[in-house]
Amino acid sequence: MSSATGSPLEEQIARWREAGLTEEEVALIAARRRNRLEPTTASRAETLVVLALAVAAAVAIKLPALFGISLVEDGNEPFYFRNISLFAFPLLALYFVWKRRSGMVAAVLLALPFAAAAVIVNVYPFRTDRDVSDTLMLTVLHLPIALWLAVGVAYVGGRWFSGGRRMDFVRFSGELVIHYVLIALGGGVLTGFTVMMFQAIGMNAEWLAQGWLVPCGAMGAVLIASWLVDGKQSAIGNMAPVLTRLFTPLFTILLLVFLATMAWTGSPINVERDVLIAFDLLLVLVVGLVLYAASARDPQAPPNFFDRLQLVLVVSALAVDGVALAAIAGRITEFGFTPNRVAALGENLILLVNLAGSAWLYARFLRRRSSFADLEHWQIAYLPVYSLWAALVVVIFPPLFGYR
Repeated sequence: MSSATGSPLEEQIARWREAGLTEEEVALIAARRRNRLEPTTASRAETLVVLALAVAAAVAIKLPALFGISLVEDGNEPFYFRNISLFAFPLLALYFVWKRRSGMVAAVLLALPFAAAAVIVNVYPFRTDRDVSDTLMLTVLHLPIALWLAVGVAYVGGRWFSGGRRMDFVRFSGELVIHYVLIALGGGVLTGFTVMMFQAIGMNAEWLAQGWLVPCGAMGAVLIASWLVDGKQSAIGNMAPVLTRLFTPLFTILLLVFLATMAWTGSPINVERDVLIAFDLLLVLVVGLVLYAASARDPQAPPNFFDRLQLVLVVSALAVDGVALAAIAGRITEFGFTPNRVAALGENLILLVNLAGSAWLYARFLRRRSSFADLEHWQIAYLPVYSLWAALVVVIFPPLFGYR
């Protein structure tokens, strides 16, 4: 009977359409079924696509050399600072467009933010009377955050407002960092051995390492690590709780010791740029731990000790953020506005709102006045805020502060 009406998979596709599934949902489910039915062919095709995109990313960072821009020569670093997010991220988005079968329209729409970013970072007349202007540094730091949202939209196949898919992207992002670091460590060992072996025969291979292995490997590894993570979603669910339970108590102790030490010594926070960046990264890590906890936890499970520990972590981070905001506000009052201070003020206010909302919802959950799903929804709904602020810093700050 199947031979007369079509293959079993085609019959299932027809039933899915009759059940009311959208074409995108049908295509996604069918692709997964085909991968299970034809694993060798599917995996081979995807492997070739990923390798091609990884090579393209590696080649992309060397293309400026055709125009006389060398990565290892002095004076060309600003070009790579401006464009570092544009060598691999667009290709990663393209990979997800291909894998999710999103179509040409989605590919064109997703290309727009990358094209706009390329125009902004290369057209804005950043001041060059010093090595790197403040607004250029802020642009470099915030542009990856802004563009990562576009990668996320590609990852979820355009269904950003599907809560489960957004949480999958959170898991993917965390696992990608871990895989990328592991690949980078292995690449460092490879580079070290390459230099050593060439030195053993009287040749200096530092030009090869600095000019080719490190930059090309760094770009290509973004695609390879993403492919490895996306191909093992089941392992992500096992990794997330381990990481969360390991680092939550460590960061909680760190923040509590810091607050106690600061109160004991009365020493204020130094609000220099490097210190502000370090504090923001610390608070972002805390938010990341909260996201990981939300992604790894059963929303229906009752409150437990780890939830109380998470609340202590969030409240501690909230206190640190408040101290940092007070120091930034005092610095602005005394010495006026600068790009770094305004950026730090905005970022800490955004983190303050996130942490305050998380603390409130955690407390309500522990008192059984709300569900854990409320906290999860809060974190998911807040994700675009970071990218929107980062995009604001990239687009508005350089002209606002005279590109200095």
